[in-house]
Amino acid sequence: MSASSTTVGPELFDYLAARTRDEDDFLRDLKTNAEAEGIPPIWISPEQGSFLQVILKLAKVRRVVEVGTLAGYSAITMARALPDDGRVDTIELEPKHADFAEKWVAKSDVAGKVVVHRGSGSDVMRTLEPDSADAAFIDADKAGYGDYLGEALRIVRVGGLILCDNAFAFGRLLDESSTDESVQAIRDFNDRVASEPRLHGIIMPIGDGCWVGIRES
Repeated sequence: MSASSTTVGPELFDYLAARTRDEDDFLRDLKTNAEAEGIPPIWISPEQGSFLQVILKLAKVRRVVEVGTLAGYSAITMARALPDDGRVDTIELEPKHADFAEKWVAKSDVAGKVVVHRGSGSDVMRTLEPDSADAAFIDADKAGYGDYLGEALRIVRVGGLILCDNAFAFGRLLDESSTDESVQAIRDFNDRVASEPRLHGIIMPIGDGCWVGIRES
């Protein structure tokens, strides 16, 4: 037993990734086709996908609200961890991205478990009922994270999960010379989550850092 933490550097992370369930051919094809159609090559890593699936299964999640669909990679990944009557409601602002995601969801093994909603994250979230979801996954424009968190705390039931990607701000979180507005938005967001009394959360050092929080009240 050790009283200190082991720092996870590149070699240890590669070791971890090599022993984590990888993405399948369908998700690889999705990424290839997304890039070919000009969709930004931004998606969770395979290890992060496996982590999300494990935690959703442990929490027996049935309904997930996702902010930021992009190509649909994470929505499909999460839907695969849900029971037969589970559903991912994913929100996308860009019509081109929503079209692509809908096409690939329809071809996937979870076609009946993912619904793509078009519009801004905040606008669509405001239409959702309080305490109607078991989990929320926030992975969209960083300036909007604060608003999305506020809505997630309303939508996700007590005991549910609130998950937020990019807590490490694209690897620039501790770069004091960075003037990127998205980096500063993540710094402010991290401080807000850490002090939010309704959440018990921790940043998991996987992917670009992922907040995992339980809504306690």
